[in-house]
Amino acid sequence: METTEHPAEETVARASSTNGYKLRARDLGVYYGSFCAVKGLSLDIPAHQITALIGPSGCGKSTLLRTFNRMNDLLPNTRVEGNVFLDGESIFTSSTDVVMLRQRVGMVFQKPNPFPKTVYENVAYGPRIHGVKRRTTLDDLVERCLRRAALWDEVKDKLRQSALALSGGQQQRLCIARTLAVEPEVILMDEPCSALDPIATQHIEDLMIELKESYTIVIVTHNMQQAARVSDLTAFLLMHAEERYGELIEVGPSNELFTNPQNERTEAYVTGRFG
Repeated sequence: METTEHPAEETVARASSTNGYKLRARDLGVYYGSFCAVKGLSLDIPAHQITALIGPSGCGKSTLLRTFNRMNDLLPNTRVEGNVFLDGESIFTSSTDVVMLRQRVGMVFQKPNPFPKTVYENVAYGPRIHGVKRRTTLDDLVERCLRRAALWDEVKDKLRQSALALSGGQQQRLCIARTLAVEPEVILMDEPCSALDPIATQHIEDLMIELKESYTIVIVTHNMQQAARVSDLTAFLLMHAEERYGELIEVGPSNELFTNPQNERTEAYVTGRFG
């Protein structure tokens, strides 16, 4: 993956003023080969809040989300322009430890993807990779993370059973527990409820609201009611009409963006006139 970095002095200047923002994208452009997925995008993600990214399919929401922990690096011919700052520090410097970055900025995917291991081993996997070996430490950590994911009472007698035997909603909460086990600071969620039934969706939404006390959460969702219910801040992305790249149209407190949008394109989308 190629990146075009800001000058060092600009990085230092931005690092000195985070202003309560955990992540900041500046003039971000992401290219897959010759295709531009997002361009000229600047967005501030506040700490300990839930930020929702909404917009039609293909407008760059998931691309933006995956840029925050450099998951796009795993795709061939990806090029990034501009910058992303985590706690004021660029994530695209030559000295960035990408493994550590992904530990600090965890990810929960659209479909539950538990490992074909036991419930216990799913949660313990990340800590083991990072050097935690003592069984009592792992036992405590597994229980703590399953409790934080509101799953402990349902699986405490099934820890040695396959995670694949859990329901879809339980599997998604297990994936959240697995993410929490490596002690992230940010949790990225890419449509985490799209494969779940309404009851499981409510469990995940309640969990997100609880977790924001300890984590910064960024969620991509096509469900505008969900964005309105759980998020503090909403960013609306749309594909540029002529050049066909994703651009940020409007960002604001969720209660204001959904009830009194400032841009007519935002109003058309949230009222269902297109999208």
